[in-house]
Amino acid sequence: MKKMPPIQKILETYTAIVDKHVELKNNEALVTSSNGAKTYTVSWEDNIYHSNDNATYWQGYAGYPIIAVLMLQGKIPFDQKLADNFASVNWNEVNAKFKRNYAKAASEVIKEKGLDEKEVMAELEKVYGALKDLPITIKRGALRPPKASK
Repeated sequence: MKKMPPIQKILETYTAIVDKHVELKNNEALVTSSNGAKTYTVSWEDNIYHSNDNATYWQGYAGYPIIAVLMLQGKIPFDQKLADNFASVNWNEVNAKFKRNYAKAASEVIKEKGLDEKEVMAELEKVYGALKDLPITIKRGALRPPKASK
């Protein structure tokens, strides 16, 4: 069984896509963090995905940059209407506030946006299941994770 990211990281993916922080190229994508301080490189060939984001590089699971690419490639579900609610969220700040407790951070943002947490989590479960079933291999990228530029 492949290692899986915390389910709440899917919300960071929504922010990256809605805020147009994902630049898809030919077999490569550049994904900028929610606070604009870092840009990650995602590359792929066949069903092997590489990234230099911290989660992928250090933890060995698909970080939000890879998940964003998979959504934009149509390989896993993407709910535009739900994603629009997460525009302009500074996840770096929120995650730091909750000391990287992603469940608490996500819950706070969902409440602030006035959304039904059960409905949001049901959609995340759908995406998570599709990601889990996707026949891909995740590997750390050749590039080390970037340092913050701001």
